Parts: sequence; structure tokens; C-alpha cells
Amino acid sequence: MKAVVYHAPYDVRVKSVPDPVIQDARDAIVRLTSSALCGSDLHMYRGHLPPTPGLILGHEGMGVITAVGDNVRLRKVGERVVLPAHLYCGVCVKCAQGLTAQCLTMRPGEVGAAFGYAGKGHYPGMHAEMVRVPYADANCIPLPGEPMDSAEDDFLMLADAFVGGWHAADLAQVWGTPTVAIFGAGPIGLLTLMSVKMRGAGTVFVVDGVDARLAKARELGGIPIDFREGDPVGAIRTYRRRHGLPPGEMALDGVDAVIDAVGFEALDVDNPAVEKPNQVIWDMARLVNDGGHLGVMGVYVKKDAKPTGGEGADGSLRVPWGLLFEKGVTVGMGRTNDRQYTRHLRDLVIAGAVRPGTVVTHHLPLGAAPDGYRLFSERANNIIKLVFNP
Repeated sequence: MKAVVYHAPYDVRVKSVPDPVIQDARDAIVRLTSSALCGSDLHMYRGHLPPTPGLILGHEGMGVITAVGDNVRLRKVGERVVLPAHLYCGVCVKCAQGLTAQCLTMRPGEVGAAFGYAGKGHYPGMHAEMVRVPYADANCIPLPGEPMDSAEDDFLMLADAFVGGWHAADLAQVWGTPTVAIFGAGPIGLLTLMSVKMRGAGTVFVVDGVDARLAKARELGGIPIDFREGDPVGAIRTYRRRHGLPPGEMALDGVDAVIDAVGFEALDVDNPAVEKPNQVIWDMARLVNDGGHLGVMGVYVKKDAKPTGGEGADGSLRVPWGLLFEKGVTVGMGRTNDRQYTRHLRDLVIAGAVRPGTVVTHHLPLGAAPDGYRLFSERANNIIKLVFNP
């Protein structure tokens, strides 16, 4: 089969590799119909989190089951399925707690696993024509319809991006929250916007520095804030004061919940040509109201192979804990526990209540993946979310 293989930073190649086969009686083989490129794939592509050369990349995919092992009980050949990014067994103590991103089975002696991701096991990814799915009864989520129908992109977002956005809203405790700010208007940030709106958020600011993303945020009901025009925290506070604060809340001109959908590759607001890994963390601390909530969905790594700004090589960043403590802020963070969300959000898509695929802007054949990675990394051609169709 054809697959996208990591070779070196900024160098991914489409190669012919052996077809996956059943290795365990609980496995399934899925013929992929769509797989998406994620911002966290760029952490590897750009050399911050380099995987072992030869790893097949991609952790967002869906397709049709073509084979199952003898011990697969719930899934069958011919079923259309979406595959959560984080692999889990479904039965260990962490999975039983619903913390499937911390599964204890998939990497014996370690915690958590994912398709096609550095440091999360050697599981080949889904930028390919086919993939082996361990613990298929847990990791193959059944879907209605036919491959490449009008809901294909919507269902594909269940692999990671939409569940990530919903998880971000959970981390920041957003339910009927009057004011929210989201840093980052990439796919996760936009689907976080969609999620918080569905959960009753009032005014939602979305901070970014890419025109196409800011326009999409406005389209989805957010108030775009362009950090290229100056300090986004100041811009949000000014907006709130100009539009009138609630009676008795003149000291609360920040927001009640702030979500980081950027992570450690954040750009320096004062010099957007360079990265500043703790930029968003400091902005969140300055912006959140006393007693508010922070949700950190953007990825931070234990080791950055390509650190910038003198910080982050060992995962350490300067964080304003004193300010957060003084404000009495709660902080939620961590990877998405897919099992808590995927089926619920799938059913909302089936019901027509939400169309997460609206963030998809580009489709390419798998053979064009090297160009796709380059364009997405450069934020070129107004790309927001890119999907490969093998």
C-alpha cells in the first residue's frame, strides 16, 4: 500500500510499504477513505517532536473494515468506522475511569498511545491506504451511511478535532459561561468555538493571526481578535468595556473562561516571526477573571528537540503561578479522553445538530501529501483543515 512516511524534519515521503495484517485476534484492518492532517502532526514535521524515521504519520482517520481477528465480537467486515486518535484497550483501570488517553495496556509499562505519533508507541498512522486497529471493538466507532457521502468530513472530525474541541470546553468548565476567549483559530480552536457555542457560551473571542482563520471564526459566531494588531488581552478588555460590563462587574473586564488551542508553538505577539512557547499561557493568566477557568488543549511536550526563545527544551516554561493563585483560577489540561465524547458527538452529527466538517477547506490525494504538509505548515492557500483521500 501507499503511506506517508516520516524521513526527517520537513521531509515526509509517500512510499510503498507492506499492507497491514492481523497480528492479534482482537485486531481489525480498515481500508481508509479519509484521513486528516492535524496541527500536532506539524510538531513532528517541523522537528520539535521528531519520530523514528519510517513511522507512518497521521492520527485522524476513517474507513471501512476489511478484516477482523477471531476475537472481535462487536465489529464486522464491511462496517464504516471512525478511529479515535488515542488508542485504548477499553478494560484497564484508566479506561474504566474514562481516561482512555492514559490507557495502561497499549504501551506496557507506560501511559497512553496514539496512531502515528512520536512517543506514543510504534503504531503506524493513518496517512495511508490501510491501517491495523488494535482492540477493534473499542477503537472502531461504527458510522451510518456510505464512504465519501455528504457526512464524510463531519464524521472524520470525530477522530480527533471535534472531540478535542469538546474536551477543551470541558477543561475550561464551559457550560452557559457568559464570556469565553479561545487562543488559536486552527481546526481545534474553531471546533472549540463550535463546542462552547453549543454549550451555551455567550460572548466568545477568538485570537489568531491568519486572515482565513479569523474569517471562519466570525462565520461560526466568534468575535475575531487579530494579535498582529497588538496585545490581544488589551483588545478584549477594551472591547468589553466599550460594549458595557454587567452592573457591579466593572472590575471583571476579562473573561470567565480561557482556552489554549495553540500550545508550545505559539508565536511571540511582539514579534510574530518567532515562536514563544509560553506566550499563550501568560496571555491567559492576564485575561481570565478572578475565579475563572483555564483549559489547556494545545499540546506541550516533555522534550522539545528544536526549542526557541531559550525555553522549553526540557518541557519547562516560566508560568505565572502567583497571578493564577491570586486570582483563584482553576486549570484543566491534557489529552482528549476520546471514549467520553466520540459516540455522543457522533449522534449529534447524525441528528443534524452540528456540522464539524465545515472547518475542512482542502482535499488532496494521498500522493500529494508532501505538498499538503508543506502548505499546511506555511499556512498557505487559506488552508484551515486538510484531508487526504487515498
